[in-house]
Amino acid sequence: MIPRALIFLLLAVNACVFAGTVEEYAAKISPLIEPAKLATLGPRAANPRVQKIVYWLATAKAQGVNPPRVVDVALRTVGMTNTASAAGLEEMRQGRAATVRRGPYAGDQLSVDHIIPRAVVPELDNVIANLELLPQRANARKNSTVGQRQRDLAEKLTTAGLLSDAGLRAIRSRR
Repeated sequence: MIPRALIFLLLAVNACVFAGTVEEYAAKISPLIEPAKLATLGPRAANPRVQKIVYWLATAKAQGVNPPRVVDVALRTVGMTNTASAAGLEEMRQGRAATVRRGPYAGDQLSVDHIIPRAVVPELDNVIANLELLPQRANARKNSTVGQRQRDLAEKLTTAGLLSDAGLRAIRSRR
């Protein structure tokens, strides 16, 4: 356990070196929460990222910068917007599908979809890094097409040890 005095000293030294704005702190955090990068991490590899995020948020707070605002900007930077409603979150908490409330898919329920189609690489069926939420109509229009997004993810998943070489070959062979 790190003594509180040491933490304070580290934050004080850092304050002299880096006195930033909300945007500057968000820029430090956003690469640590980038979904594409997180998808490639091995077991427990996110732990150092969490520690770095806590460090930057504590440093921001010590500098008088609002940590929740830093988080909001960092999330927006990586494309995570606050579109969840309280009702939708409650549905998901209970393991049910949330309903899209606005936009062209209003009324659709969200469904879990495979980024790299299960029909192409069944071994990724339960790999969370290969799953995303989509409105049902958008999901129904998808097929087992493999595009650049799927190929890029396949490379990252292979590097992370989540996709076999045979699976990567199967994806590369699809156009």
